[in-house]
Amino acid sequence: MTRSVLVVDDDASVRAALAQTLELADLAPITAGSFIEAKDAITREFDGIVLSDIRMPGRDGFHLLDHAHKVDADLPVILLTGEGDIPMAVRAMGQGAFGFLEKPCPPADLLATIERALQTRALILENRRLKAQLDSGDAAARMLFGHSALAEDLRARVRLVAQSEAEVLVSGPPGSGISKVAEVVHLCSSRAKGAFVKRAAAGLDARGFDAACAEAVGGALFLDEVGNLPRATQFAAYQRIEAGLEARLVAGSTANLQALSDEGKFLPDLFYRLDVMRVRIPSLAERPDDIPVLFRHYVAQACEQAGLRPPEIGQEVIARLMARDWPGNARALMNAAMRFALGLEGDDDGAQADTGLGLAEQMAQVERSLLIEALRRAEGRAAEAAKRLKLPRKTFYDKLARHGLKPGNFR
Repeated sequence: MTRSVLVVDDDASVRAALAQTLELADLAPITAGSFIEAKDAITREFDGIVLSDIRMPGRDGFHLLDHAHKVDADLPVILLTGEGDIPMAVRAMGQGAFGFLEKPCPPADLLATIERALQTRALILENRRLKAQLDSGDAAARMLFGHSALAEDLRARVRLVAQSEAEVLVSGPPGSGISKVAEVVHLCSSRAKGAFVKRAAAGLDARGFDAACAEAVGGALFLDEVGNLPRATQFAAYQRIEAGLEARLVAGSTANLQALSDEGKFLPDLFYRLDVMRVRIPSLAERPDDIPVLFRHYVAQACEQAGLRPPEIGQEVIARLMARDWPGNARALMNAAMRFALGLEGDDDGAQADTGLGLAEQMAQVERSLLIEALRRAEGRAAEAAKRLKLPRKTFYDKLARHGLKPGNFR
């Protein structure tokens, strides 16, 4: 969110004073002197809130409130009056105003009300975004988490590959979620309504492969650890693909299939058919910024399954997570989240595992995680994040520059 506030007041000096107060609080004021000037900024997509005087020439604040709620019933509108009129306040709240303040309003009270309204707006828009993703069937956005550039690239690649009918090879380090990504490829494809059939490649004979293909007709067949497919089944699979499968074949591998092919341990012809469309899942070590996002999701998921109230995830918890190298990737992080949700965090025997980093490197990693967490909690507001960390603003910005972080990426 841009944290915008549409300020509507016919008094230019009052508008200027309110705008200055908002700017000092790292907010983005948009000023208007009348309903006519303000109405075009009020849309269902507007990611801010409205702060309006009630008494204005022509169409007053109540008219603006009514118009705003016709455009978007969930848009927070805060009304101001200089008259201290109790019946007017009752009317304002009865018509759905988010808040009612008397001018002159102490800045602390004004900003506190605006902050609550902005948080409400952010939650509303996020819920709409998630619902839109569900309605649009975007399984990549719904099931593949993370806000790093690598996470975005992975989602984009999955969507692209899904549009093809060609075979797919999903690769990644152990525990990275190959099976899940393979299923998302299927759910993003035109075959999404068909079956998604999973088979372990190890020990799968030609008859079993044929049976799995028959079960997956109209959908997709996923072969897990395809590098372990018996040689005879590799030949059978290649011949079936050449003849034309009625199911889409998606293969997964933590091993380097190219190397296995070069060494004669995997049928080259089958490798080149599978390698037409490739999806590579990055390790957690490559995208550490996603660790807090994934951990929170897994904790929430575990609590929902166990019927528990989600525990507070403090900065010290995030710092410990970020200081680890996670060779087990998403699977290990999920296990840690489950233990945390159940109050068994101390049972994590690997919590103090050697990260392979020196003290200075580990401290830098922890510092970066604390900066990220503070920015996330402050929704990208640098001044608020610096305050949370009890740092002078210049020191805070110096640290952001050192770690390559930009506040705008956390809004």
